[in-house]
Amino acid sequence: MSSTSIALLLVSVTLSAVAQVAFKFGVSSEPAAAARMLLGPLAILATPGVAIGLALYGVGTILWLRALAGIDLSQAYPFVGVGFALTTFAGWWLFADQITYQRLGGIVLIVFGIVMVARS
Repeated sequence: MSSTSIALLLVSVTLSAVAQVAFKFGVSSEPAAAARMLLGPLAILATPGVAIGLALYGVGTILWLRALAGIDLSQAYPFVGVGFALTTFAGWWLFADQITYQRLGGIVLIVFGIVMVARS
């Protein structure tokens, strides 16, 4: 796998993880709660965090497609696991989510697996 392909995969997955963080901010904000009460569940789509998250997903998807054009799907897809690690640590840092030893162990296994796939 080329370094360009790895870079495209990692940037794509990172954008998806950042999109998840933006979604969390979007649905957790006071304006989001007020919009849901006044306009219903679809109003959440208009909150800035959710809108930014959707835009980031769009850009990440374009990069993902570019990466898939040059590598096997079976080699690319495990990189999605990087998103688990990124969102776990972002949740801990930004939202005070708890990281248990079991969760941390799972992340280590995921990252180890990604390294193994990238080297194959």
